[in-house]
Amino acid sequence: MTNLLFVASSLFGDGSQSRLIANEFIDRWRQSHPRTTVVGRELTADGMPHLSLAAFAASMTAPDKRSAAERQQVALADTLIEEVEAADIIVITAPMYNFSIPSTLKAWIDHISRGGRTFRYGAAGPEGLLKGKKVFIITGRGGIYSDGPAKGMDFQEPYLRAMLGFLGLDDVAFIHAEGLKMSPEAAASGIERARKAIGDLLPAAAAA
Repeated sequence: MTNLLFVASSLFGDGSQSRLIANEFIDRWRQSHPRTTVVGRELTADGMPHLSLAAFAASMTAPDKRSAAERQQVALADTLIEEVEAADIIVITAPMYNFSIPSTLKAWIDHISRGGRTFRYGAAGPEGLLKGKKVFIITGRGGIYSDGPAKGMDFQEPYLRAMLGFLGLDDVAFIHAEGLKMSPEAAASGIERARKAIGDLLPAAAAA
């Protein structure tokens, strides 16, 4: 049995291009892994609040020392962390907004980043504790940022690699759907390249 966590962060919901590619990825994954269980997490503005001071303070309190109010403050983060811990595979849609990631995805990362639970500091420095998982990130980009003159404005992939790696999620593959706002031809080409990337990735993933 394989547990797959699907984290979707586009403002456009089911109508987003990154969601379209992610659905194709998951369908193809399940063809090779029919015993996969999928858990979905929609990162909407209403359902994924930014980290508050009260929630942060409660997360810094030892679980057996928390008051009822503090337990309520960390209840969402506890659930999000449990979803990640239970997952073998994590698929994230991460459209590029203003050269970076959606604020709801940043909020999700803030909630799952907890000292002593998902990372810790030791004599050798920081250590990520969410190890042994594969992460696939499907992006949607209006322009071309993987190479060319706009590459230096990509604060999306470098941030996600660094932050997820800090948590121990260092087995990360990106599938970029680029050029989606440049022209119909560029958009079609970008989606086709993303689909090819899925085909290139999944045989290796299936054999792992």
